[in-house]
Amino acid sequence: MSATDYTNIKNIGRLFRRLADLGYIHPEEIPSIDLYMDQVTTFMDEHLKTSKRFDTDKILTKTMINNYAKNNLLPPPVKKKYSKDHMILLIFIYYMKNIMSIGDIQELLNPISEQYFDGKGEIPLTEIYLEIMNFLKQEQDGLFRYVKNEFRSSETLFCDTSADIPEEEREDLRRFAFICYLAFDVYLKKLMIETLIDDSKPAAKKGPESKSSEKASKKQ
Repeated sequence: MSATDYTNIKNIGRLFRRLADLGYIHPEEIPSIDLYMDQVTTFMDEHLKTSKRFDTDKILTKTMINNYAKNNLLPPPVKKKYSKDHMILLIFIYYMKNIMSIGDIQELLNPISEQYFDGKGEIPLTEIYLEIMNFLKQEQDGLFRYVKNEFRSSETLFCDTSADIPEEEREDLRRFAFICYLAFDVYLKKLMIETLIDDSKPAAKKGPESKSSEKASKKQ
């Protein structure tokens, strides 16, 4: 095994160990009692700390949570306290905010809040959260295998490039190509998310681009 191969194995191993260690908040870990703001931020920081890129990063701040309530992403607290359902919505927001706009998160979560928040629906919000998280955990291993295969495929790139290129430079190009692949994958999935959200909106709420697209499709 060459030194380069050994380094690559270590790099991909470290990548997947980090992904496997990402925090997942089980429903039973969420306190059943209502929490004050400081308790909410402390709980989130403790249970999602493995997703931080830097130690100084904050999972959720008081300002963020207040803004979510002001923008109708989150029902307001009752007597400055946040319920278990509040916590579940905050977890969804935390994961979504990295790739979705505030407006799109609002479009997605508002119907869930209106129908299921605070025991309104036929099933509790906790059960919805558990069903979704179990599904994601089941799919995680398959996703890891898929990305690992793509990483191995990227290792075959630039083999036919001029032999004058140092191996270290060739590895930098392969790393760049793999990151481009991941970025494009995220880009495509982001477009899918936006399309699904736009398609679920009533016609009156769709933007001008959506309406013009509908007219164009009718003409075809």
